[in-house]
Amino acid sequence: MKPPLRLAALLLLPASLAPAGEPLAFEPVYSIQQAGQPLPDASSPAVAVPSWQWPLAPRPQVLRHFDPPPKPWLSGHRGVDVGATADGAPVTSPAAGTVSFVGVVVDRPVITIDHGDGLRSSFEPVDSTLAAGAPVAKGQVIGTVLPGHCTGVPCVHWGVRRGDDYVDPLQFVMDLRPSVLLPLDR
Repeated sequence: MKPPLRLAALLLLPASLAPAGEPLAFEPVYSIQQAGQPLPDASSPAVAVPSWQWPLAPRPQVLRHFDPPPKPWLSGHRGVDVGATADGAPVTSPAAGTVSFVGVVVDRPVITIDHGDGLRSSFEPVDSTLAAGAPVAKGQVIGTVLPGHCTGVPCVHWGVRRGDDYVDPLQFVMDLRPSVLLPLDR
C-alpha cells in the first residue's frame, strides 16, 4: 500500500478495531516517506522546525502560497508572497546568517541571506544598504519593501532554498504538519 493510502487507511480506521482497553495512537507525520524509510525526527535536516520569525511585522497575511513546479525548469511559485503594511515597511532577517547577495535579478532588487546548513532565504523587491558578507542577526532589518511585486498591494516575495531545492518558507515559521484525528476516549 502506498504511504498516502496507508495514512488515509489509518485515519479512517474505526476505534472499534483497536484492541480492548487500548486507544488508537498515531505519531505525528512530518512528511510522507517512501516504504521502508524511517520517519525523520526533529534533529533531521530534512525536517524544518518552526524556529524562524516572520520577515515582516506584524505577522503578515500570506497572499500567495508556495506552489513549486513538478520539474525544476517549469514555471511555478517557488516561495510565498507576504503582505506588508506599506511600501517602505522594514524587512527583517528571519534567522541569523550572512548576506550572500544584494543586487538586481531580472528587474527586481533582491537580497539573499545564507543561514548555514545549506539554507538560504531571498526577498524581493527589497531595497537594502547591506553588502555581501555582512553578518545579520535574527530580527535585524535587512531592507525595505519596494512596490511592484503584487499588483495593488505592498508585498514581499520570500523564497527559501535548501541546497539547490526550493522549499516552503512557511515551514520555518509555522507548524505545517497535518492534523490527525484521534478517537474519543470511552
